[in-house]
Amino acid sequence: MPDLPTPVARRPVHTRTIRFDGFLREDDLWDIDCELRDTKAEPIQMREKGLLPAGEPVHFLRVRLTVDDQFTIRAVQTGVLDVPFTECHAAAGDPMQKLVGLTMGPGWRRKIEGAIGGVGGCTHYRELVFNAATAAFQMIPHYRSTQGGKKDDGPAKDGKPPFYMGQCMTWAFEGPVVQRLAPQFHRKQES
Repeated sequence: MPDLPTPVARRPVHTRTIRFDGFLREDDLWDIDCELRDTKAEPIQMREKGLLPAGEPVHFLRVRLTVDDQFTIRAVQTGVLDVPFTECHAAAGDPMQKLVGLTMGPGWRRKIEGAIGGVGGCTHYRELVFNAATAAFQMIPHYRSTQGGKKDDGPAKDGKPPFYMGQCMTWAFEGPVVQRLAPQFHRKQES
């Protein structure tokens, strides 16, 4: 599959960088460190901060979610490095603690909105926390099922398919990847 086609002539304007790093803690919990950074390609005039040089962050936020194996948030820590308004700092405090006790999974966006939605929180923190769930699902089940990469991520001992089967096009039960790698779970495509 080729990369993106060559674009028409254009110039950079805005860059949003989002990063997630996952860690297994000594206490057997997991930390997901999340970071969001917005920069502009040209200097911009900020309403309260004055002239912001090109490449300097408009937003630079961090959040650490500590979760257990069931994806329940056990602790939240936040960091605000750059924001457009002083008042933005308040969103990193008490509002984010409302996430403690919530479990990532079905209805996750609705749970976030209920805890820190609208003027009860920060749009950028909501985005980070929502997408942290995919990082958690990439990290925790795979690490546990492979014992940290020491064994193949085949079927569970109970004969059930791995957690990721049936969750995307490539791992469709009717598809060629499942047929090749886990034929015991392959299902014939209905005509």
